[in-house]
Amino acid sequence: AKKWINIRKSYRNFYKVPRNQTKLTIMLENLGMNYDGRPHSGLDDSKNIARIAIRMLQDGCDLRVNERIHGGQLMTVSSSVPLEGAPAPQMPRYRN
Repeated sequence: AKKWINIRKSYRNFYKVPRNQTKLTIMLENLGMNYDGRPHSGLDDSKNIARIAIRMLQDGCDLRVNERIHGGQLMTVSSSVPLEGAPAPQMPRYRN
């Protein structure tokens, strides 16, 4: 993975909150959600981050790649840069 979405950056920019409001538990709390699972469990953290991402999409956020590795260096990707062939984010489809 050389490109990804830093959900904290996206959350901060979309909801216009200061950096100290982007801890996972604070983001969930601000969205009216409780933390599900055990803190610092990789699987539970991932599920909670996914819940935040879904909520952001529902609120109209255009989640886009905002960080990448180039030459071993972490770089910020401008939101105006096209996504080199990546598909637009889609709302998850639920199976009945």
